[in-house]
Amino acid sequence: MKQLIINADDFGLHETVNIGIIKGHTVGSITSTTIMPNGNAFEHAVALASTNKQLGIGVHLTLVGGGSPVCRPEQVQSLVNGEGKLSSHYPQFLLRYISGKVQLADVRRELIAQVQKAVDSGLAITHLDSHQHMHILPGIIDITIDIAKEFNIPSVRIPAEPYFFIGEYPYSIARFVSRAGLTFLSQIASLKIKKHKLFMPDHFFGMLAGGNMCEPFLTVIVENLPDGISEIMMHPGTDNDLVNTMYNWNLHGQEELAAVTSDHVRQRLADKRVQLISFRDLGYD
Repeated sequence: MKQLIINADDFGLHETVNIGIIKGHTVGSITSTTIMPNGNAFEHAVALASTNKQLGIGVHLTLVGGGSPVCRPEQVQSLVNGEGKLSSHYPQFLLRYISGKVQLADVRRELIAQVQKAVDSGLAITHLDSHQHMHILPGIIDITIDIAKEFNIPSVRIPAEPYFFIGEYPYSIARFVSRAGLTFLSQIASLKIKKHKLFMPDHFFGMLAGGNMCEPFLTVIVENLPDGISEIMMHPGTDNDLVNTMYNWNLHGQEELAAVTSDHVRQRLADKRVQLISFRDLGYD
């Protein structure tokens, strides 16, 4: 049997992203999303979630991206710059993390605050993942597992895209190498997830084409889905120019929204007898 979770990241980042995710759910194949508690449009996302009960909601743990932490900056000093903002990009965070400048106590404090904010909003949290996959880092994965158990969150994303899966993407060598490193760390993290009896999909896709999951690329993944439970990571939205001007991430949200609402993709899912599920279905027969 082939089962598939199509998860939209960055719910709460911006209202145009929120609207794209909801459209991708209501008229497309998105089954799950992850909310950013420190996002500028968090409350807007919560309101939309309240009227779309079938959409699974996880927490998109955020340690990078340049936004403000949920905690007061003075409570997590090793995570923020002089302006009280998180690192803009993951290489900056990684360099500080590897050099010992990031305190795990600050990481734990901030991530607990983020999950608590999501829980306090009334959302039923299905899983944890993170912006730029920082929850997979050694040390941070242990904190993530602790938080999942503390809040009774049953599932965690493991972004272990197969090492040699290309999917016809026009990838760069740098992204290919980064994907290999992430997959390696994810495989180590998966052993801890299993040890603590948390759930995760069997397969993951969307790293190499992250931010550019256009219809041809999504179709290739659907055509080649392995047996078991797979997750495909998406970043839909309705205004590329606005989001990329604000965040400089070079996302193709409009194209991803077109892909996930495509009649062709929906037909290929049906032809392949792929059952769409969400993270709330993991661990249940």
